[in-house]
Amino acid sequence: MLGLLWYFLYGIVVLGLSVYGVHRLWMIITFVRCRNQKHKPLSTFDVLPQVTIQLPIYNEKYVIKRLLAAVCDLDYPIERFDIQVLDDSTDETCDIARQEVERLKKQGFQIEYIHRTNREGFKAGALQNGLDKARGEFVAIFDADFVPASNLLRKSVDYFTDERIGMIQTRWGHINRGFSLLTRIQALLLDGHLLIEQTVRNRSGRFFNFNGTAGIWRKSTILDAGGWEHDTLTEDLDLSYRAQMQGWRFVFLPEVITPAELPVDMNAFKTQQHRWAKGAVQTCKKLLPRILSSELPLKIKLEAAFHLTSNFAYLLLAAMALLIIPDPKGNPDLVTLMCIHIPIFLLASFTVILFYALVLWQVRIKWYLGMVYLPMLIAVGIGLSINNAKAVLEALFNMESPFSRTPKHGIESKKRPEALAVYFSQKSWLVVLEFLMFAHYVHYIFKAFDYGLWLSLPFFVLFCAGFGYTALMSIGANNWADWIFAKTRVKSLITSHGI
Repeated sequence: MLGLLWYFLYGIVVLGLSVYGVHRLWMIITFVRCRNQKHKPLSTFDVLPQVTIQLPIYNEKYVIKRLLAAVCDLDYPIERFDIQVLDDSTDETCDIARQEVERLKKQGFQIEYIHRTNREGFKAGALQNGLDKARGEFVAIFDADFVPASNLLRKSVDYFTDERIGMIQTRWGHINRGFSLLTRIQALLLDGHLLIEQTVRNRSGRFFNFNGTAGIWRKSTILDAGGWEHDTLTEDLDLSYRAQMQGWRFVFLPEVITPAELPVDMNAFKTQQHRWAKGAVQTCKKLLPRILSSELPLKIKLEAAFHLTSNFAYLLLAAMALLIIPDPKGNPDLVTLMCIHIPIFLLASFTVILFYALVLWQVRIKWYLGMVYLPMLIAVGIGLSINNAKAVLEALFNMESPFSRTPKHGIESKKRPEALAVYFSQKSWLVVLEFLMFAHYVHYIFKAFDYGLWLSLPFFVLFCAGFGYTALMSIGANNWADWIFAKTRVKSLITSHGI
């Protein structure tokens, strides 16, 4: 009976991961076909429109000056843009921000400091509060860890000459990509989402989402969609779908890059991933039934279903990690291998390798470095599965949680700053499960040698490395991991190519 239950559960998990694998393969094929397509503005503005720049911040004393300096350096007529500093801070950020705002006012900038003490609605609440006072026809939004390029508005605002365009999203860059192994992996994970997924969705006529920052909205689009709502942790995803369901079109500009700071601490990274995963499932529950029952084209409905449920793959991956059992009979026979194991590998696993190989190609990383990066990427994805599976379950069972910000430290070099001790993310009890899974797979590696499971061994090693790395980094072993990384030939290879 238990054997039948195991086969049933394992079959469900493998089928689910394979379905997402097929979708990933479609993404790869579509990207190759449409990667050279580029949007062009319908026309140009005779007179540049008024733009309101919203800067939502919360306890950002290390980066607020950098952010304001970048925004004030925009190549745009000073009389044609105004700045809102939407500050919900509870620390000395308030004083720093006020002083900077007063200094910039004296230089002629139209800048306003708006401070809230109740944090109602968190970021969504701050944005909606500022929107009510916004003077611009268009609203650009930048989180505190972003450093917009001076030509960002010039390169993007003319797309709004098409009155059907409601939002323009630029691609994130990575200021501190080379800070550590963790930041290098994060950069490539984000490149996969922004370079491949967003490009494919936009170029193929599907819905895609505003990424919460580094984008510009038509103010009337936000109002037409019902404004910023805070009943999910991903207010950006929520508003994006509501606006596109109203008929507004979005434009993604991968060639316009807005640099940002990546989290350098594993717990901060996990907190960010937890918020994104939980918020996406909340948005799925809120909007997917409406999308599927609407009169939207089938291709949009299907992609929305894959997009909004994509984090369920982490739940399936965590379940697979628990269901995998070494077979004492050894490797499977040829028929089973050809009919079951190889097709499953190609759909569920090889598509991940192919997807990130495409990312590495797009960001111009040498093929031999890809041999190092791909196992790292896959291992970290496995290591995050428990954290993100928890987020999915919390969303499914309506468990409340606050909007947990991602700490920013103003890190642009490889030096580990004192700021890490001031702004940090709380450690989670999940690290205990991660260590248990690490030990579990260490045991499986020995079993693989004992049973001669040479085909299974690489998978056991990946699961072991993923859970071990995530757990060690979560208890503050950043320095250990960096030291090990620095002592290997891998480090010199990667840094020699400026990656």
